[in-house]
Amino acid sequence: DVPIDTNHLERGLRCIPMGKKNWMFCWSEVGAEHVGILQSLLTTCRLQGVDPYTYLVDVLQRIAIHPASRVDELTPRCWKALFADAPLRSDIEG
Repeated sequence: DVPIDTNHLERGLRCIPMGKKNWMFCWSEVGAEHVGILQSLLTTCRLQGVDPYTYLVDVLQRIAIHPASRVDELTPRCWKALFADAPLRSDIEG
């Protein structure tokens, strides 16, 4: 079931090398590492067909009430199956 090429994955991660000049403004290696984690998470959302904004708004509100033992449910793939039909919304959305 594995495709012969990984072009779709490479295209999804293209934003990381394209932003190399931006990463120098992260001020530290830790900051750059966190930017990389966030970029990877956003790319995973796009590959799973999940709107990154909706996902982040929901997950950032849900982590306070979600059991730590089931944190894998908050990954984009599992989140799509479990929570995408009724995501938590921001109070400031119009």
